[in-house]
Amino acid sequence: MWQRKLFVFFIGVTLASAGRAPNADYIEELVQNESFGPRFSDNLLEDARLDVPELVRKYRYPLEVHEVTTSDGYILRMHRIPHGRDQNNVPGMKKPVVFLMHGLLSSSADWIVMGPGNAFGYILAEYGFDVWMGNARGNYYSRRHVRLNPNSIFSNAFWEFSWDEIGNLDLPAMIDYALNHTGQKKLHYVGHSQGTTAFFVMGSLRPEFNNKILSMHAFGPVAYMAHNKSPLLTAISPFANRIEDLASLIGIGEFMPNNLIMTWAGQAMCRDEVVTQAICSNILFLIGGWNEAQHNATMLPVILGHAPAGAAVRQFVHYGQSIAGKEFRRYDHGWMTNLRVYGNMRPPKYDLGNIKAPVFLHYTYNDPLSQVEDVDRLHNELGASTKMLVPLPLFNHLDFIWGIDAKELLFDGVIKIMRSIRV
Repeated sequence: MWQRKLFVFFIGVTLASAGRAPNADYIEELVQNESFGPRFSDNLLEDARLDVPELVRKYRYPLEVHEVTTSDGYILRMHRIPHGRDQNNVPGMKKPVVFLMHGLLSSSADWIVMGPGNAFGYILAEYGFDVWMGNARGNYYSRRHVRLNPNSIFSNAFWEFSWDEIGNLDLPAMIDYALNHTGQKKLHYVGHSQGTTAFFVMGSLRPEFNNKILSMHAFGPVAYMAHNKSPLLTAISPFANRIEDLASLIGIGEFMPNNLIMTWAGQAMCRDEVVTQAICSNILFLIGGWNEAQHNATMLPVILGHAPAGAAVRQFVHYGQSIAGKEFRRYDHGWMTNLRVYGNMRPPKYDLGNIKAPVFLHYTYNDPLSQVEDVDRLHNELGASTKMLVPLPLFNHLDFIWGIDAKELLFDGVIKIMRSIRV
């Protein structure tokens, strides 16, 4: 029953009403059928249903909602925690700004779902930072455009973007807005997974933003993917361009797992005695890996309430191109469109040497998306980077945001680095 319900869940992500988490209806169905069992409290299930603003306010933290429109018309929503609840809690004081950017299929919820004392967004606020959490175009909180309709059955125009546009257009718009609103000249940036990819895109294409970054912290850095070991992304990479062509042909621009992928997921992760059986159809864990020791099973309803939060098919295709081509290049539209867009039949490589801001690459030995060989190559090409190995061999890609010991193994050290950097 549990496996079948998760299967249904990942067929698609629906837009819920204001105040509710992306997948609140699904969580309620599971609760009604007692799929979670007795160990999950009503408090946790409420956290799974609430959207980011309501969830943050529930725990008596201040929360502001801000919106900015990109140069190509996408309306992006940001969530801000301007000060702490228990410490550094005086409103109106000028504080160092930290901008947090989520990964693929995720949202600003990544930084708060684990709750006060555990989630990085709350921890930063208590340490005296002004916390801004971005949302990339197309996710649950940024699913709007000045003229394009994400739900149109006649056109996929809204979904014709990859993480190239997220880095080249979304991040600059959000960072400039946060700096202008706070009156600061620079900020700290923390990205996870695709949030790191987008930063590397921005730094390569918009090098003027080097002067606006105090420090950049890459959690599970993803640029080169030649040694990627994600079973899902590896499986689709040889067919990346054909997948988008087929999706476009049948009118699908948003990522929606089909029966074949979900059946394969079930076969790989749902067998008896497999530790991942309880979340067998969770596409996030298929992509990012699984580490039972760092997974807080009690928080599973909350995680499922907020993720996945939506993405474009093209975001996956672009990663597939990176895996197949073993390079870090702009999106490959096909030679004719490439010639028009880039002036060359092949998409150009991102020039990582343009990134001069101090970059800290936080990596592990057990990350399927951010393999050590690829991190080394990235490190060698960046203008100024430092490698920071997480001191736990089994620490995985999703442990950077949801790991039980993430505070001690990662967050505390990042905060120490940030506080040592003077504005």
